[in-house]
Amino acid sequence: MARIQIAKGANPVELELGMLNRHGLIAGATGTGKTVTLKVIAEQLSLSGVPVFLADIKGDLTSLAKPGEVTEKLAGRIEKLGLKDSFEPQSFPVRLWDVFGEQGHPVRTTVSEMGPLLLSRLLNLNETQTGVMNIAFKIADEKGWLLIDLKDLKALLRELADNGKAYTTEYGNIAKVTVGAIQRSLLALEQEGGELFFGEPGLELADFMQLDGNGQGIINVLSANRLFQSPLLYSTFLLWMLAELYETLPEVGDLDKPKLVFFFDEAHLLFKDAPKVFVDKVEQIVRLVRSKGVGVFFVTQNPIDLPETILAQLGNRVQHALRAYTPKELKAVKTAAETFRQNPDIDVATAITELEVGEALISFLNASAQPSIVERALVFPPMSSFDTVDTMTIQGLINQSPMELKYREPVDRESAFELLAEKLLQEEQEKAAAEEAARLEKERIAAEKEAAKAQKEAEKAERAAARKPKSAVEKATDSFINSAVRTIGRELARGILGSLRGKR
Repeated sequence: MARIQIAKGANPVELELGMLNRHGLIAGATGTGKTVTLKVIAEQLSLSGVPVFLADIKGDLTSLAKPGEVTEKLAGRIEKLGLKDSFEPQSFPVRLWDVFGEQGHPVRTTVSEMGPLLLSRLLNLNETQTGVMNIAFKIADEKGWLLIDLKDLKALLRELADNGKAYTTEYGNIAKVTVGAIQRSLLALEQEGGELFFGEPGLELADFMQLDGNGQGIINVLSANRLFQSPLLYSTFLLWMLAELYETLPEVGDLDKPKLVFFFDEAHLLFKDAPKVFVDKVEQIVRLVRSKGVGVFFVTQNPIDLPETILAQLGNRVQHALRAYTPKELKAVKTAAETFRQNPDIDVATAITELEVGEALISFLNASAQPSIVERALVFPPMSSFDTVDTMTIQGLINQSPMELKYREPVDRESAFELLAEKLLQEEQEKAAAEEAARLEKERIAAEKEAAKAQKEAEKAERAAARKPKSAVEKATDSFINSAVRTIGRELARGILGSLRGKR
């Protein structure tokens, strides 16, 4: 099994590549050498053909793309470690990424791909609000409303707020006040620039697992100095990546070397104020992702920053110095010391407080997956530069990468926003048509009533006219006519046997 050497104490300290999927821990107080250790491991992995992903919080990891310079101080370290004949400064293949698209290729995912649990964590929702978020995703899935970006999610929440009663019977209670609280959390996320993270084209994680033309693993550096200002977005983003690796990669078991090694810097943020159900999910992902050929290194100040269930899965450990002045800090040192397989020649608890910068207590898994006896050792210096990289160099790295053309321009295809806008327009048109039909029906009824009223008044006038007293002329005329009729009647009168009777 291939190995990489990263430090030297009484004996060389080597890391088995085949054991990297058992994960690892790099711990130590600020300024004790965690970043250097991270760089050295990343360099050796790259040389061994293993791609790496790491987050650059302080802006000093992009320097992996620039060869180092042997200063007088560095020369002394090289001499002390016996590396004079083998150490050679060099640069490494680096690919830059940035959620905000400023210091690297844009990194995006869709709201649907992130899912309700991670999104609820990102929005810091309570249990009730998380329940409504789960309902929202279920409705979107069943209705075929694809959630790509935040405007899709906002449109969906607006649909639930406006039509909550229609959905409550089938999906459960959807209180308008709860939807409003989620909408306010979304607004806060947008103000932090979080909307840039959601959209298409979404990141294909296979792009993190590539080699350069020389067979070296590409080191993917996420610019996180701005992202880190939003700790929830930072930790949720990295966990999403880890979850996606688990969901998308096939089962491969134990390999001679991992497909990817993932460094999770400031890992304590992942668990800060996290509900138990969330911590359980993280523990499950970390436990299962190793069968996908992925190794994870958690980087934090103190091992006790991590839950015991996570810590128990980290077989490869590098412990830099811890400062212990208070009872709580002394207890933390003791706890850290007890996690190592003890070396009879080292008082681990005392050594942790005495380590120099760049020195560490190290225990890696051997080929049988057993923790080695802890060694006190000096970490090798990195072959890349310690200096920061200027803006022009960063832009050059971005422009030269094939990922720039693939990810730079966003794509906005039909999704929930458009479908719900169409639904709303159709409902408004149907409402307008119904109102118009009601108006016409009302006018028809009014017209019929008016016509009936007019007819009734006409009939009334006719009856009144029939009852009107006759004038003297009309009476005289009627009298004359009646008299004449009677006279004629007498003249035409017939006898009983039908013969006409004569005039009287």
